Amino acid sequence: MTDQMSQIHTAAHASPVLRADAAENRESLLDAARALFAERGLDVPMRVVAREAGVGPATLYRRFPTRASLIEAAFADEMRLCREIVEDASADRDPWRGFCMFLRRIGELNARNQGFTEAFLSTFPASEEIAAHRVSMLRSLAGLCRRAQAAGALRADAGVDDLVLILQAGRGVTATTPERRVLAARRFAELAIDAFRATPPGLRDGDDR
Repeated sequence: MTDQMSQIHTAAHASPVLRADAAENRESLLDAARALFAERGLDVPMRVVAREAGVGPATLYRRFPTRASLIEAAFADEMRLCREIVEDASADRDPWRGFCMFLRRIGELNARNQGFTEAFLSTFPASEEIAAHRVSMLRSLAGLCRRAQAAGALRADAGVDDLVLILQAGRGVTATTPERRVLAARRFAELAIDAFRATPPGLRDGDDR
């Protein structure tokens, strides 16, 4: 009876340590995945992620049985932030202000984690969750574009495909440090905003005054 109680006591004290180790391994895997996805793309081998995290492949697959589950977990925060940005932009009573806010904030988000941009823009996403996220976000942005055009603020020939083009172009911001990438993304957003702005009536039809 004493031995049995001792075993229970030992297990009770060991389980928090195991849980802490499991949580640490999970965070190490996610940190490694984010860095590798940003640097080498979404096709980086799973064993490379495990090695970078300092764990064995068995630990990786125990936490994330599929590549899709790893991608979804690695970019969960980015998906949440992306959704917040689009929802805030769409909810703005001034559609042009919301449109500009979207370009500025999404540019910074993508500059901080270009791996998420690749996952979002992928034609054949490895994750069904990210694919559904993309469809939902683009649908909301299409509505925002229509509102901004109806207000006369967004150029008439602009559409959601042009926003995707801007996101693709933003992936070319490859400054050496995250801080410099963010600064470059801010500058790029301002240039994009000028390009999307509806042409004032006095400057149409070749009038360059």
